[in-house]
Amino acid sequence: MAGTTPVTDSTFTAEVLQSDVPVLVDFWAEWCGPCKMVGPVLEEIAKEHGEKLRIVKLNIDENPETARNYQIMSIPTMAVFVKGEVDKSIVGAKPKAALLRDLSPYI
Repeated sequence: MAGTTPVTDSTFTAEVLQSDVPVLVDFWAEWCGPCKMVGPVLEEIAKEHGEKLRIVKLNIDENPETARNYQIMSIPTMAVFVKGEVDKSIVGAKPKAALLRDLSPYI
């Protein structure tokens, strides 16, 4: 299965809000140390559970409009969207086991 997919302000609606499966959006930035720690973990989860949960990454520096729309105040923030709505938010870097627990309703 594929890993994470980058999304932008212009592709967010089609890739996330109109998705038939739950989508975890990783709001991140290049300068964010904890984001770099959680990135490889999300890649693994995407490869293991991609058929049930899509994982996409949105760089908040390059795509400020979407980050502003969802009031992302700190990163990393991961938001699970179900049928176009935020169903769960996870703030801060966590180890894989903790993320899997948080995501268990979706995978």
